[in-house]
Amino acid sequence: MPHTPRFRRLRAWTRRAVVSVLVVVLAGICLATWTVDRSFPEVDGVTTLPGLSADVEVTRDRWGVPEIYADTSDDLFAAQGYVHAQDRFFEMDFRRHVTSGRLSEMFGKSQVETDRAIRTMGWRRVAAAEWKLLDAKTRRYFTAYTRGVNAYLKGKSPGDVSLEYSALGLTGLDYRIERWDPVDSLAWLKAMAWDLKGNYDDELGRARLAGSGLSADEIADIYPPYPGEHADIVGSGTVRDGAFDPSAKKSSVSPRVAATDAHAAGAVERASDSLAPLTKLMGPGADAGIGSNSWVISGDYTTTGKPLLSNDPHLGAAMPSVWYQVGLRCREVSAACPFDVTGFSFSGVPGVMIGHNAHVAWGFTNLGPDVTDFYLERIRGKRYEVDGKWHRLRERTETIKVAGGEPVRITVRSTGHGPLVSDSDPAATAVGNHPPEGPGRVYGLALQWTALRPGRTAEAIFSMDTAESFADFRDGARRFEVPAQNLIFADDSGNIGYQSPGRIPVRGKGDGTMPVPGWDSSYDWKGYIPFDELPYVSNPDEGFIVTANNRVIGDQYPYLLTKDWTYGYRSQRIRDMISEAPGKISVADIAKMHMDTTNTGAAAVEKAIRRLGPVSDCAGCGVLRKWDLRQDAGSAGAAMYNATWRHLLSDVFDELPADMAPGGGERWSYVVERLASQPHAWWWDDKSTPRIEDRDDMLRKALRQASDELVNRLGDDPADWRWGDLHTLTVRNQSLGTSGIGLVEAIFNARSIPTGGGGGIVDATGWDTREGYAVTALPSMRMIVDLSDLDGSRWINLTGNSGHAGHTNYADQLPLWNSGRLLPMNWSRQKLNAAQRHRLVLRP
Repeated sequence: MPHTPRFRRLRAWTRRAVVSVLVVVLAGICLATWTVDRSFPEVDGVTTLPGLSADVEVTRDRWGVPEIYADTSDDLFAAQGYVHAQDRFFEMDFRRHVTSGRLSEMFGKSQVETDRAIRTMGWRRVAAAEWKLLDAKTRRYFTAYTRGVNAYLKGKSPGDVSLEYSALGLTGLDYRIERWDPVDSLAWLKAMAWDLKGNYDDELGRARLAGSGLSADEIADIYPPYPGEHADIVGSGTVRDGAFDPSAKKSSVSPRVAATDAHAAGAVERASDSLAPLTKLMGPGADAGIGSNSWVISGDYTTTGKPLLSNDPHLGAAMPSVWYQVGLRCREVSAACPFDVTGFSFSGVPGVMIGHNAHVAWGFTNLGPDVTDFYLERIRGKRYEVDGKWHRLRERTETIKVAGGEPVRITVRSTGHGPLVSDSDPAATAVGNHPPEGPGRVYGLALQWTALRPGRTAEAIFSMDTAESFADFRDGARRFEVPAQNLIFADDSGNIGYQSPGRIPVRGKGDGTMPVPGWDSSYDWKGYIPFDELPYVSNPDEGFIVTANNRVIGDQYPYLLTKDWTYGYRSQRIRDMISEAPGKISVADIAKMHMDTTNTGAAAVEKAIRRLGPVSDCAGCGVLRKWDLRQDAGSAGAAMYNATWRHLLSDVFDELPADMAPGGGERWSYVVERLASQPHAWWWDDKSTPRIEDRDDMLRKALRQASDELVNRLGDDPADWRWGDLHTLTVRNQSLGTSGIGLVEAIFNARSIPTGGGGGIVDATGWDTREGYAVTALPSMRMIVDLSDLDGSRWINLTGNSGHAGHTNYADQLPLWNSGRLLPMNWSRQKLNAAQRHRLVLRP
């Protein structure tokens, strides 16, 4: 049938319309591609960096890891600042807004309360004071780094620097990037100290439980003592004649700890209702899964004949990863330019935080000492009481600028102990809403924290980067004040070691487990543990050292480090894998240890379940009975166990306030392990029923609940269940990843992936039983250093080195990380040259 003129016109019109649509779509794609790509850094060719004394060479491999070669230290750190800004400036800018309490300037009124809390603590004010304390060399390095950052920013619009700025611009934000300042770098160390602050949450938790009506013995059930069957990091030693002696067996000094008295405990009990909003404001609790593993093995027990050192810090899942891989190389190593180091850095901070140089390697885990105390303060008008005398509160006014809104003015008040953090939440303006001494008294809650006193931690970065011996390393650790970390060490001479650093308070009265009366100076801190009296060990007889946030040292040590350790399941499992190895240990063996998913904390519950016999209406009980305690992503038994564990915690601990429900983790594993041997303990009773349940009743209930849940979620056949289908990881962009806008989240977040592991496991992919099964904290990187052949070392980052969404190196390491694969941590120039993909010359 011939086409009519009308049909031909319609077909022509349709063709033109399709072409027009395609042009618009292609234009949109081009615009989107240009918007994304325009912030990608130039990594080849020649560019200028004013202030250099000579050319600096920056090479990169396929993973975007830069090696920086310079003739002077100043040039080296200026180039590091430039490179960090190239790849990660939005992350750096976001961090400085966090640490200065200025998130509202970028994200509006939703962040006012966060800014209020941080302004109250005054992180950036403390960092500014620290700048004045640092030695001239450290200030020079930070100044050079800052010059490099600002050189990269010069002449660039926000959209030229990062895609996040373009996305924020769509909200109407008219944003101008400020110049970088050295204090911006120092302030980030405060944020890391906050993440690793010790028993802050536990102290508030005990106070809350006391106020909820639990007795001291019942609170001790929830916060049990450290298990004696789990080994300490330092097996012996104590303080003698003003120094720590690793070989000493008993203390010659009486323990310097006094218990909290009844008056203070009573005051906290009656004031605890006011602490709830503060607890919510100040961030995640102790069950969040923050921790780390590290271990070092003597060459006597390795296939290489030299030490092997391993580290995998556990932090929140963030996009991009908190770590940035980099090599810093003086072309000729000398006293004037002493750096030849590679490892993991923080974007925004010069130097390498964890890694190795030509002679030594080191790693960190959180020591977790008790470095925070809450003081309940009596307040009258603008004064607070100490020993019957009234002192004037220190006050300052802060103005919080708000994008799209009016500025918010706050008054920050402080006592001699620290800021009144109760002021940072409008709902807790007076902690004394339930005053312990009757109407007429007004109370505030002050925070004393070692990180709020200026210190010299920044100097330690460069001392450790250039250490050549354990003595050098300990000298650097002497300056590492906040956050206090477990430091492990190895060198190419075959030595291994451990050092506890940090500013750790010595208390008068009180043991740091509960808030205390600020009006009684006998509870004040009396100073800090001298560095020379902090625990260390060098070349222990057993041939290895393991740290996993477990107890540092036993009761023979005369000082209180903390009463709130991680309960030792991870550390003991690592020790067992090392000591039970059939032969000498290789790099590949340690890589397998990283991925060990054995849940030793589940053994007591699993044993009790086996003793139950058949459980009716429990489809998943069969796979659980065959379970081998391993939580690989493909395990059906692990899926059933963890669903049971989640329901069990919720059912059993119904006596706790709703917002203090168990979140899982090592502490709760130990709590339940102890209760499993007490089948009729009162905790087992279900308060919602008239009868009195025991352990077996509650286990059966949890098993049925778990089975029903998994049938609904994963299907009728338990053999097809997979732990990884529940335990998923979505690495979200730290600023825009929870925007609620699907397209934005798809651009900036990594896709969800199934994972193995879990809380209290060496493969420590923590999760919160209150929220579901998704991963909340994880090994943020993994590293193995081979001191016999540094080219044999291995590493992996969680996501990638780039902070630019859409860039090849934005999330390229994530699949490798998830499967346990490691990349070569190349060291020699020969290996680095072979891996080189890009070369950029920075010219004066």
